[in-house]
Amino acid sequence: MYKIIVVGGGHAGCEAAHIAAKMGMKTLLITMNIKNIADMPCNPSIGGTAKGVIVREVDALGGLMGRVADISHFQIKMLNSSKGPAVRCLRAQADKVTYPKNMLKELNNTENLEIKEGKVEDLIIENKVVKGVILDNGEKIESEAVILTTGTYTKANILVGSKSTPSGPHGEDRSNYLSDNLKKNGIDIIRLKTGTPQRIEASSIDFSVLQEEKGDDEAHTFSFDLKPSYDPTKQRSCYLVYTNENTHNIIRENLSKSAMYGGYATGVGPRYCPSIEDKIVRFSDKERHQLFLEPESDYYNDWYLQGFSTSMPEDVQEKMVHSLHGLENAIINKYAYAIEYDAINPLQIKPTEENKIIENLFTAGQINGTSGYEEAAGQGIIAGINAALKLQGKEPFILKRNEAYIGVLLDDLVTKGTIEPYRMLTSRAEFRLILRHDNADLRLREYAHELGTISEEQYARFTKKKEDIVELKEYLTNTKVEINDETRKIFEENNIEIPTTNMKALDLLKRPEINSKFLSKLIDIPYSKEVIEQVEISTKYAGYIEKSYQQAEKLKKLEEKIIPEDIDYKKIINLASEARQKLEKVRPRTIAQASRISGVNPSDISVLAVYLKKEYNK
Repeated sequence: MYKIIVVGGGHAGCEAAHIAAKMGMKTLLITMNIKNIADMPCNPSIGGTAKGVIVREVDALGGLMGRVADISHFQIKMLNSSKGPAVRCLRAQADKVTYPKNMLKELNNTENLEIKEGKVEDLIIENKVVKGVILDNGEKIESEAVILTTGTYTKANILVGSKSTPSGPHGEDRSNYLSDNLKKNGIDIIRLKTGTPQRIEASSIDFSVLQEEKGDDEAHTFSFDLKPSYDPTKQRSCYLVYTNENTHNIIRENLSKSAMYGGYATGVGPRYCPSIEDKIVRFSDKERHQLFLEPESDYYNDWYLQGFSTSMPEDVQEKMVHSLHGLENAIINKYAYAIEYDAINPLQIKPTEENKIIENLFTAGQINGTSGYEEAAGQGIIAGINAALKLQGKEPFILKRNEAYIGVLLDDLVTKGTIEPYRMLTSRAEFRLILRHDNADLRLREYAHELGTISEEQYARFTKKKEDIVELKEYLTNTKVEINDETRKIFEENNIEIPTTNMKALDLLKRPEINSKFLSKLIDIPYSKEVIEQVEISTKYAGYIEKSYQQAEKLKKLEEKIIPEDIDYKKIINLASEARQKLEKVRPRTIAQASRISGVNPSDISVLAVYLKKEYNK
């Protein structure tokens, strides 16, 4: 018998299966098609705003997405590099053929992990405890825990205009009965929708009239353990495209033919990644919308038209695409479509991602109401870790909002729920200045070492990095920059005001116009780029960072006030009726989580705190 069965081989399933096996659990990954493991049915990219930080967090915890992306991309760049460190994120254009191959290779090399083709349509459940899965052919496979990572395959329908086709992405088989069987066991099912744009034949695009977008000259990696393995000068380019008045008129004239506006769709689509027709309606004052042409692979000629997702009929899509500058003669190799699918109400899962109704059943990824490969990977690794910990009889692993974007993501889901595909945004994280791209390892690698999800070699490198950061701060504190003829010349050549007296190097670095690159012209800084980056950020933003940590400390005290699982909210006399209903539905784990529930006011939290102190001495 297996310890853990993971259902679904997408980005959540890959991370869940890998990390559970890494923690010593005999794990079985069941997928309908091994060729679709780590498939990228939508955009050909990993990372992006906020999402790139999640990839770094997954890597810091011992996951796969970052390292696989590093060896599978043909372009990578740092977004928002001219802005503050809180919003900087990596985004890579991944090869849609190479990425899944490299992920499958990693999984095949993972000890304790087996992969099996099959379609799971039901669960073995005894006394509200999951005991395994049942395949569509009737085969039963037993396990002590199950992690569902079914993506958009549960009762999926492809929508193009008024046409609805029962199908998963790419015309693949779908799961027909799993969500119905979950519903029979008391799990609340919601219907969601997402979409994907056209794929354009490369030879039919006039790239000469489009704005080229190149990768960075500087080499990057998502993984803290890999060095760049590519030549920055040999990256493939992307291209900017814009909609125009003609495009908008075509869409307006055909709105009733769209699955969404024609009334053919029942699922709720993503607010922050809307279809192009939704953009035209919601932002009618915009004269144009920015699109990107992105290559999908070195092995075929499809280009992805980022931002042009639609559920219009194919004949209307032809007109829409041909209205775009540079795409007048475009050949559409694959038409855009919307896809509806079943998901579970995330208010029914715990922060560990275990289901509240069925014990030892965990869920991760789009089945929890999210969108995006990165959000799925972040949930997958947490579900895998917690399933393993549960079976080992250990305390759960729950990341707080001030510790990781993954923590924000899960807290939002289990506290607020969602009625539309949830997407991670920097604006959702109140502690984003301390949840940065550059410090994910400093935030999470100690946890990974405690969990046993990284090697001793990885931990030794991490420890050395921390020591170097301390050493560099001391070095800059004790090193004075002398103002002499030589240094005056360097200041003048860089148009920077010359200090009137000698200064400590660290004090110079605090000045807004001086960065580490300039400082290295004045003194020798014999440390790695990432160590220098940490010291520079912590020095320049010291006041803001300290304020964030103080706020986080206040939150920590509330997070430590645990609410007993058996609490009866009906017995708390002075609670507002709405608060009582919401608390009963969400059943928050801590006072901090309770305070974030919509409809629960500060006065209700005070009443709850008094009750806990009186009845439970908490």
